[in-house]
Amino acid sequence: MRESKLGLDFNKVEEARKTAGEIADQVQRFVENYTTVSVERTLCRLMGIDGVNKEDIPLPNLVVDALKEKGMLADGVLHFLGNALLDTGSTPHHIATEIASGTFDFARLSPHTAAEINRVLEPYIGESVSRIRDKRRSREDRIEKLGEGPRPYLYVIVATGNIYEDTLQAQAAARQGADIIAVIRTTGQSLLDYVPYGATTEGFGGTFATQENFRIMRKALDEVGDEVGRYIRLCNYCSGLCMPEIAVMGAFEGMDVMLNDALYGILFRDINMQRTLIDQYFSRIINGFAGVIINTGEDNYLTTADAFDEAHTVLASDFINEQLALIAGLPEEQMGLGHAFEMNPELENAFLFELAQAQMLREIFPKAPLKYMPPTKFMTGNIFRGHIQDALFNIAGIWTGQGIQLLGMPTEAIHTPFMSDRYLSIENARYIFTSFRNIGSEVEFKQDGIIRKRAARVLEDACDLLEKMKEEGLFTALEKGYFANVRRPKEGGKGLDGVTRKSSIYFNPYIELLKGKR
Repeated sequence: MRESKLGLDFNKVEEARKTAGEIADQVQRFVENYTTVSVERTLCRLMGIDGVNKEDIPLPNLVVDALKEKGMLADGVLHFLGNALLDTGSTPHHIATEIASGTFDFARLSPHTAAEINRVLEPYIGESVSRIRDKRRSREDRIEKLGEGPRPYLYVIVATGNIYEDTLQAQAAARQGADIIAVIRTTGQSLLDYVPYGATTEGFGGTFATQENFRIMRKALDEVGDEVGRYIRLCNYCSGLCMPEIAVMGAFEGMDVMLNDALYGILFRDINMQRTLIDQYFSRIINGFAGVIINTGEDNYLTTADAFDEAHTVLASDFINEQLALIAGLPEEQMGLGHAFEMNPELENAFLFELAQAQMLREIFPKAPLKYMPPTKFMTGNIFRGHIQDALFNIAGIWTGQGIQLLGMPTEAIHTPFMSDRYLSIENARYIFTSFRNIGSEVEFKQDGIIRKRAARVLEDACDLLEKMKEEGLFTALEKGYFANVRRPKEGGKGLDGVTRKSSIYFNPYIELLKGKR
């Protein structure tokens, strides 16, 4: 049994992990029987289908929509493409363009055996798998050559709406010391049931997540990485209605970190829970194979619920997210499980409670590059107070050995950060991280003190919540509002019409090829 600076009962930790595993298994038994339009569009992209028609509708959407209209989606897009390739001797992309132009004759398709279909698809499958593997190796080679900043990684955002302006701001942040650049996605993109195409220069509150934008930013960060002599990681979002699609686009273009959490989409974007849990499974398989660190969204719970009273819901959700990720073959080292420094600063001993929470998560998930989010809920227009709140957050982060430190901005409550705001935040974090580098190994927590008692209480409450959820199931828990005080109906929300039960001949070879592999 490993030691705990908090005196945690690791028997309770393992009990909680086992219970969360049973909850995740219940979800997976449902997921195995269904596919979605976004999963099938992802398979189209893996087959090399890309681009748009004259109306800017993506070709993967046109293919999948055509199959859905003809009642063929339950068999899967790969079954259709295999038969079409065998009948026409064409390519997946050419078949997609024929569907887009309305010239493809579905009536002429004749059934072929599974062996024949597998044989004709094999070159396309092999090419896409190699493309993702090569991008992962390229990242690993660059990290070995250049090195990267120590953990916690300094994570900052750019959000101009214009990808070309984003690259300038991202390079400036890297020169100032940032380790991860997150390109914030334009407001509302998570609710689009398609992925826009090409480079974009207009967005509200962020920039569209497109494959070309990924390529442009990755190139810019590689250039500045060579300049500053360290690898700079790129982050974007694959949450939302196109979760697996954006995951594969990121894998193709060398994305390093992706926001990937079905529960976030359910709670805060009202995406149907069935749809997004199915999508999450395939997206995490892809991210796992691509070497992408996922970020989960538990920090958001504390923006709608009280961070002191509901801290146990964050821990319970982290346990569930861990188990869902393991089912998808994602290693612990790629699980950026989320939490946040969001307690009311007027609360007496708030810092001690925050420290207890951060240390508890670090001890319970020792291999995970935990994603620690800064104060936002109680930030005001007082930039001086805000800078102090961020400093306390940075102390907690270095003290407890977090993996990813999303830096707070003194102007958090006023506007999208300027480059000068980022400079101040990075300077703040670097100063504190240097000054406090080894405090975690130097300071012990008082037995029966505030910090130890708080961690024990949160763990106990999380165990109780998980036991309750095991009896009711995750779907019911989400309907009852156990997380973030937000209730969502199982049959409600956006995207349910994109869920289809698999037929007996459905197949997706990528699950076996990518899951848990490198």
